[in-house]
Amino acid sequence: MTKKERARLIVDELKKEYPDAVCSLVAENPFELLVATRLSAQCTDARVNLVTPALFEKYRTLDDYVNADVKDIEEIIHSCGFYHGKARDIIEMARGVRDRFNGVVPDNIEDLTSLQGVGRKTANLIVGDVYGKPAVVADTHLIRLTNRMGLVSTKDPKKVEMELKKILPPEESNDFCHRAVLHGRATCTARKANCENCCLNEYCKKII
Repeated sequence: MTKKERARLIVDELKKEYPDAVCSLVAENPFELLVATRLSAQCTDARVNLVTPALFEKYRTLDDYVNADVKDIEEIIHSCGFYHGKARDIIEMARGVRDRFNGVVPDNIEDLTSLQGVGRKTANLIVGDVYGKPAVVADTHLIRLTNRMGLVSTKDPKKVEMELKKILPPEESNDFCHRAVLHGRATCTARKANCENCCLNEYCKKII
């Protein structure tokens, strides 16, 4: 069995186990998702979802963010950690989207990563979730799981992204990443891989 064939089987098993492949970050528009993803760096999605309602209620437009007092945003997002840099990035992201992209969050990796504070992980999430294009969000769960599965053999996020793009069905790649996060929280955790109760036993290199 080739790696590509095994990846297809893993995709199918995760689809059965987690039929609802959704991003756990709560946002109502592309820029809010961009902000929420920036806040999620070194912070849990659950914590971000506790913080963003107040932020999104107060700041509704790109101009609101651009004209914001950075200290006010810092105060709102303080519990997400690294709030100084995140607050500055949020304001600069808003300025970049408004001034360079006519107020529209870009739909491609190159333009997205030209924005302040936006890396490939965030860019892929926007490309996949907002614009429905094939994307691979190489977060810590995906990196851990795909290495354990034997689908990749690197911890470098960009290399993981590129290797998975070669073997995942493009139309399934974005949802696969969301399901990997769910599986990484429920079964194949960072602390211990619960192999006995894993739906991927038959196809995981950790087992076979």
